[in-house]
Amino acid sequence: MAKILLRSGSLDDYQAVGENGQSVFDSALQIRETLRLRKQQALVDCLAIPQINDDGDRVDWYAPFPGSVRGWAAADSDTRERALKSLDKTIAGALTLSKRCMQSDKAAQVRFGALLAKALQFPGSNHVYLVDDRAVITFWGFVNLNEGVADDVLACLAIEEPEEPAILAEPEPAAPEPVTITLSEPDAPLLAPAPPPPPAPSPVPAATPSVGEPLVYTPYPVNPAPAAAPQPAVTPAPQPAPAARKKSVPLWALPVAAVVVAAVAVPAVWVAMKPAPTAVAAVEPAPVAPVAIAPAPVKEAPALTASLPLHPAKFTPAVAPVVEAPPAPVVIEPPPKDALVMDAEQVRNGSTKFLNGNWRVDVDFRDPVSGKVPALRYQVTNNKGQTTVTLRGKVTCKAEVFSGLHSDGTLMIKTRGAARCSDGARYNVPEIACKATENNAAQCTGQYDEKTVVPVTFKKVSA
Repeated sequence: MAKILLRSGSLDDYQAVGENGQSVFDSALQIRETLRLRKQQALVDCLAIPQINDDGDRVDWYAPFPGSVRGWAAADSDTRERALKSLDKTIAGALTLSKRCMQSDKAAQVRFGALLAKALQFPGSNHVYLVDDRAVITFWGFVNLNEGVADDVLACLAIEEPEEPAILAEPEPAAPEPVTITLSEPDAPLLAPAPPPPPAPSPVPAATPSVGEPLVYTPYPVNPAPAAAPQPAVTPAPQPAPAARKKSVPLWALPVAAVVVAAVAVPAVWVAMKPAPTAVAAVEPAPVAPVAIAPAPVKEAPALTASLPLHPAKFTPAVAPVVEAPPAPVVIEPPPKDALVMDAEQVRNGSTKFLNGNWRVDVDFRDPVSGKVPALRYQVTNNKGQTTVTLRGKVTCKAEVFSGLHSDGTLMIKTRGAARCSDGARYNVPEIACKATENNAAQCTGQYDEKTVVPVTFKKVSA
């Protein structure tokens, strides 16, 4: 059955951890085999299987057993909690085994215990996968760049429980006080009889309009006055009969008549006020008299003569050609005997065989702590090797190196992370870039950081 690929990545993106100059990744397969022989199968199943590519700069991590795969963040909280409890128990057993091995009298057991303690380090939760709901760690033995070893390796996997919202009890509203109603007349009925309707007002006789006066309507008053005492009836005197009433014109006819008059009068006034058109007399153009154009005068060509003008002859001596001296030949000095020579044919073919061997590298840089120039040694074979840096006397630092050629012919030599020193410290090895000169000797520079670039010289030494 094919192995399940969990994750791939570049080794330059991480920092390897180890002990006494030996990284965990270099002994990853041996560590897994030793744990299997010690019957630590649960711990073996937690560590993914690494497989480096041919160039040595990338690594693939495979699941140690088959099953369905999902990321740590993709699982639900219950599944992660169960996997975390199992992983915590397994790592606790691994730390106990590491302490027991480090107390042994055998150097190999002590070295294995130290590497096992560092092997449990990993960059973060996104490097943990669940295979059949069991945790499998990739990039174990590595930490993120510019970070140290974590004291609690499972701190990044801790599940944060959400805080329960506080429930505030609101006080119950006080019961309203009962309203006491006091009756002023307890014996009187609660519903009084309806009052009698007011008496209808007596009709008022309409006044007889006089002749020529318009009719006026007089309404009844809202609040009628109290009825007066009855008066004795008075017999009205006889009046003469009214004359015949003239027929009046309704008021709404006046605006209509005004509109009709305006509609008839306005066009007539407009036509009367419009000025009469003025006749314009036609003017005939004046006749133009023809103007005679005289032809341009033609100059006669001078008569040709058989004689030509003669001038006295002058003798100009021939000038000897200037012979330039041949350029001096360019003398290319041969490179020094022990210098790094970048063979042009190998560079064109993309080969770096000229770098194979042991080299002493002189760096124009002083250690800020000791004030001394560090001594660097490189041992390279087929683009892979190791560098050793000597600091402050007996303190040595080691790191793995790899090399390669760019398309423009630049030789690059890099390290995988910082070098681990014998006193537990770390040392940043410069990144070296070399270009071939006219005599194919390598001209190199070392870059410690973005602002620190110093000259570097390679000298070949014996093994």
